[in-house]
Formats: sequence, structure tokens, C-alpha cells
Amino acid sequence: MTSSVTPGRFYGVGLGPGDPELITLKGARVIREADVVAYHAGVNKQSYARSIAAGLIGSGVLEEELRYPITTGTTNHPGGYAGALADFYEHSAARLAAHLDAGRTVALLAEGDPLFYGSYMYMHDRLSARYRTEVVPGLPAFAAATAATASPLVRQSDVLTVLPGTLPEAELARRLADTDGAIIMKLGRTFPAVRRALAAAGRLSHALYVERASHPEQRWMPVADVAENSVPYLSLIVVNGDSLNGRRSRIPGVEAAASVEPSVNAAELLVVGLGPGPEGWLTPEAMVALSDVAHVVGYAPYVARVPQREGLQRHASGNTVEVDRARHALELASRGERVAVVSGGDAGVFGMAAAVFEVAQDERFNHVPIRVLPGVSAVQAVAARAGAPIGADFAVMSLSDRLKPWSVIDARLRAVADADLVLAIYNPASRARPDQIAVARKVLLEHRCADTVVVVGRDVGRAEESLTLTTLGELDTDTIDMKCLLLVGSSATRVTSSGRVWTPRWVR
Repeated sequence: MTSSVTPGRFYGVGLGPGDPELITLKGARVIREADVVAYHAGVNKQSYARSIAAGLIGSGVLEEELRYPITTGTTNHPGGYAGALADFYEHSAARLAAHLDAGRTVALLAEGDPLFYGSYMYMHDRLSARYRTEVVPGLPAFAAATAATASPLVRQSDVLTVLPGTLPEAELARRLADTDGAIIMKLGRTFPAVRRALAAAGRLSHALYVERASHPEQRWMPVADVAENSVPYLSLIVVNGDSLNGRRSRIPGVEAAASVEPSVNAAELLVVGLGPGPEGWLTPEAMVALSDVAHVVGYAPYVARVPQREGLQRHASGNTVEVDRARHALELASRGERVAVVSGGDAGVFGMAAAVFEVAQDERFNHVPIRVLPGVSAVQAVAARAGAPIGADFAVMSLSDRLKPWSVIDARLRAVADADLVLAIYNPASRARPDQIAVARKVLLEHRCADTVVVVGRDVGRAEESLTLTTLGELDTDTIDMKCLLLVGSSATRVTSSGRVWTPRWVR
């Protein structure tokens, strides 16, 4: 028999940071009118959410306390910590669903904002598709924290990043160095590592610790002054934006960098190849150089690979502004700053080295010495994984036509094919030019046999690495993208019985 009861409405109500007066008018109304008020509670703790909204909960209202079985530590659950929490959320959702199926309105209380690092989200995931759901936003804790310190967080074009203190220390330091303003949440036991990350990023002097924002017990102080063993969960860190603190912009080509007159005592500019990815493929020479510079300039994913440390400023930018990056680095070096321009693989192979020398032709930078530090190139890495396909003469080409017309690429493909050279292909395809590798394959097939050996290396050196051995005739160009490097063999390239690829050194 089908029930005639109309299901109830499900609300996620943000309560703000703790002061009951910071609950929104709408949130207060929903709580007062709800048939059921639900809230989470920690192990052996009273519900913090309920304590905030206590004055709004009527005497006849049904209450559902959703008490966590664990918080951190060990558990006997066969699925471990994640499994125990998944079961808890499923059980909690079933309890709330029973009320909703009975036609009752359910208000689930959430500290701060329901969709910002909150427990409400796990109920939302399980119930919002089945019941009418409305989220009532709440004031996030960091807004109350910045109000408590009365210090602007970000202004103008500053970028704000919200970070969990549970990130690995090195990753946290990198992200802090790469943003303007920051909020760090989830402190408690993570605080010592967070403070070290702030110091490594050069942000400790701008960091303020705020505890129990908006509470009567609220307090705040510089992070450097906080006792490590006195940090509760209800605390966070505010790092004011760069425009407030007068830090130099990390964006290439900005007026702040260009407006400074070059110094006659220019520092040497280093152009450093980082290798294809793994830390073990970074040369000792490059490692020493990066540990000594004060500035690292480069494409954002490559800059991200340089460990953050105190005193290091990072200047990350997008993928198609090589000349701007080079100019910014030369301007820094011309003022006597110690600068490294970083590039993936080898900086001299389709990397930043040529862009640096291009800009260095400007007479303003004649006095800046430039040194290029070699790195393991992607073609070397893929070839090593495959065996020895470039053991004899080989050519290297990029299919990108951003800096040269396709007619030139076509002519060079034909010349390489006619010369019977092993060919390494960089930048084989992208979203903007997905069909160029297919066109290149057709050109090569006009000069090479269909059974010509082809190696496709994807993300070589990274966790997602794959190596595919195929032929020119069987190559599936639809699977090729910018993460791939191709090695197209010569007529002499061979494959061993174990699947290893090699090209003889001799030519008969």
C-alpha cells in the first residue's frame, strides 16, 4: 500500500562560528519551526552545534543526536576509520530519513557554514536526492576570526586560499608561498607542523592565531607566540594578503618588478632543468642551485616541484607566457637577486633556456650572466623505459604550431622520415589541436612501413606512468595527448622477445 504522507523537508542550517547572535534570521526561523532538530556530537562531548542554537529549540521538538563512534585513533571496524565513519553516516541518514518519511521537517545544525568543512555534507550527499532540501548558509569561522583581529584579509587582486592544517608540511608550505592571503583550519595536533610550514614559506611574521572566534573566551595572538600544546580544535590561522604586507608580486611582467632600476651588480641567472618528474631524476647540481636561490620563476606545475623553504619567493605563471617569465627573471637578476628559472625535463629542450636568451638580447640585460643547468629530458626518460631506441642517430620535434607554421612541421616530418631517423615527438596533441598527431602519422606512413615500431610514453616517472608498444600502422591517435611523448623507430629499430626496444648503432 502506498503511503499518502508527504515527505518532510530537510534543512542544513549554518549556525556561524559560535556566537548565537551571529545565526542568520532565516536560520533562527527554520530552527524554531522544525519538527526535528538534529546535530552531531563528538565522542564523550556535548554537541557544540546544539549549544549554539539551544535558545531556539522549543521544548516539544524532537531531537536527534548523531554521536560519532570515533574521532581519531584506532578502531576495530573491518573497514578501518573510513569504514567506521561510512557506517555511521549511513545509520545517521537512515534515522533522519525515518522522520522525513513521516512528513516531519528536519533541521540539521551545522557549525559555521553547512557546506564548508562540515559534517552536514555527508547527510546532504545521502538525503538531498530523495527529499526536498534547502541549505541555509552560515557565517564561516574565518570571517569571525578576521573580524576579531580587525585586520583586512585580502584586498584588490589578492588571492585567498583556505588550507587544512592536515596537509603534508611540505605541501602546506608550497601552497602558502603561492598565495596572497590564507586561512589555515584543522589545527590542534597539526599546529607544530603548520608553524614550521609558515616559517618555510616566509609567512610566519604575518600569521595570526585565533582561538574560539566570536566566543566570550575568544583570544588571538601572533602564531609565533602560541604554545604548541595549547591549541584546541576550535582555532585557526589568518595570514594577511600580500598587498597588505608589501611583498613583491609573484606575477611576471607586473609594474612593481619593471619599475626598479637594474643594478650594475647583477646576480647570475640560473636556468634549471628539473627532469621529467621524480625527485630522483633531479641532478645534484640542480638540487644545490635551488637550495641557494631567493627566487624561483616558472610554469606553475614546475615551480610547485621546488621544495619551499624560508626566504624563497615563488613566481608561478601560466603555460604560454615564456617571454614574460624570462623577462621577469632577468629583471630580478639585474637587481642583484639570486634567481632560478625552472623548466621540466631539460631546460634546453623545448624549455625555458631559449626564451631566457631571447629576452636577454635586450641591452638592459647585457650585464646579467646566464648559466643553464642540464636536466634529464623526457625523451631520455621514455627511451630508457623502453630500452635503447635512441641508440643511434635520432631527431627530436615538437608538433606544436604555436611558434612555427604547420607547413614547417610537415616539411621536417618528411625530411626526418626520408632520412630514416628515429623520431621523438614532443607536444603531440592538445585540446586546441587534437588532430595534428593523426596528420603527422599519415605523413610518416607515406615514407615509413606500417610495421615501424612506435613507443608511447605517458606520464613517465610519475605514479600514472604507462608505456605502450605499438606500430605506426596500429597507433591509436585518439589516445594521445600532451602527457605523451612518442618515439617512432627507424627501419632498423627492433623489439626483443621480452618487449624491449632498441636501435642498432650501425647502418648497413
